[in-house]
Amino acid sequence: MLATAAAAAPGEAPFPGGAAAYLVEVQGRTAWSHDADRALPPASLTKIMTALLVLESGVPLDSAATVSPAAARADGTRLHLRAGERMSVHDLLTAALLKSANDACLALAERLAGSEARFVAAMNRRAAGLGLTQTHFSNACGFDTPGHRSSARDLAVLARAALREPTFAELVKTVTHTVRTLGGRSFELWNGNEIVGRYPGAVGVKTGFTARAGKCLIAFAERDGVTVLLVALNAPNRWWDSTAMLDRAFQSARDGTLRPVAN
Repeated sequence: MLATAAAAAPGEAPFPGGAAAYLVEVQGRTAWSHDADRALPPASLTKIMTALLVLESGVPLDSAATVSPAAARADGTRLHLRAGERMSVHDLLTAALLKSANDACLALAERLAGSEARFVAAMNRRAAGLGLTQTHFSNACGFDTPGHRSSARDLAVLARAALREPTFAELVKTVTHTVRTLGGRSFELWNGNEIVGRYPGAVGVKTGFTARAGKCLIAFAERDGVTVLLVALNAPNRWWDSTAMLDRAFQSARDGTLRPVAN
């Protein structure tokens, strides 16, 4: 269970030294940032783009996808799906967003584009369409591979675009959900974003971690009509520091004392 961290003192950068890069938006406007345009590995925050493409494609969410041998061999966090198993697009999407399951993510990429390579090309086209100038994808799920990068500012734009999709917005605020293969195997999932269900008002969005990217987080919270979006890349104390930043943002909005700090 997370305790609410104390907000930074007035005039201080709210996340000093706590992340390689970060950005905080209050009501859609940048409040504080540090190296927000620096290109860094985004880890599984990548899966936000994967989910966005799935939802924008119009593929029926109740249609099935077959797990390929390549998807079944996915490294890192996974459901341990077996080659040949079938699962609905909706359940694969749920697993990719809540558990950050790489086998589910790859199954989605292959379901939509036939191969991960073709799907990644579509990811980069969509990134260009969104104006993500510091973003380039080399894989669908967020592995550390050459040229795979994004920035805090680009990821904020991507998160806002994804949150406009009702299914995405509903899934990323879900605390726990059970998914099943069409053969009947079930998996109980818990949201890896620890602020959801713990921080008052938190309704998303996604976490990520790799050796190169470090601990990453995109958090979105709403209170009394005020929205705060936070992106933190390579943030060793992401839970404590991020709750402190959210606290400060909401307090500043209530007090009318928001004084943006960019460094």
